[in-house]
Amino acid sequence: MNCIIIDDEMMARAIIAQLVTSQTKIKVVEEFPNAIQAIKYLNENQVDVIFLDIHMPDFTGFDFIKTLKSPPKIILVTSDKNFAFEAFEFDCIVDYLVKPITEDRFNKAIEKLNARHTSPKLNPKSREKNGISEEANEFYVNIGHRLIKIDIPTVTLVKAKGDYIVIKTETNTYTVHTTLKKIEDKLPTDLFLKVHRSYIINTKKIIDIEDNSVLIGKDVIPVSRGNRPELINRLNLL
Repeated sequence: MNCIIIDDEMMARAIIAQLVTSQTKIKVVEEFPNAIQAIKYLNENQVDVIFLDIHMPDFTGFDFIKTLKSPPKIILVTSDKNFAFEAFEFDCIVDYLVKPITEDRFNKAIEKLNARHTSPKLNPKSREKNGISEEANEFYVNIGHRLIKIDIPTVTLVKAKGDYIVIKTETNTYTVHTTLKKIEDKLPTDLFLKVHRSYIINTKKIIDIEDNSVLIGKDVIPVSRGNRPELINRLNLL
């Protein structure tokens, strides 16, 4: 397995790299002092494991994880014991190591890593056609006893409104009795992003971004602090 180390402390990176050398199934391919450099690397390279510090300049370790569309296995390495509960809300996190790290404790983390064999999960947004998986391009909504087809690429945003959601497309607006969670499960993650507890947007329809809001058509959509790192990561920045 290939791994990278992300920690703003050079000594901490050196210790982890040294501990990894005693392992036969894992090797360090890169080290980074901050999350921004690591994100650029991961945009072009795949790794199996990340050793990740929580407290770093610019991005916290948790902010960094949220930017990853398909995060690899992650072992957190930190001097702070207070985030263990929050850490294991992320399925990708294998273990939580508290500095200073002993060799025995590190070896136990590697044992957990080796034991974590995750089988591929079926994408609920995909369907089978002639034995080949393809992405669904439409869904149907019930409006006044009619089933109306909505082409997914035309959806600009979805807004939660009480027990209903409002779906805006390039040409129409539909109000549907359902939840934001149900519609989120039907939308492809490469196009859509939940930027606020009440909003999902088509990132390809963004016109402008200013502070903590985005402009889509004539709608100004708020962006929560926790979702902003993922939004920024989706942009093709120069």
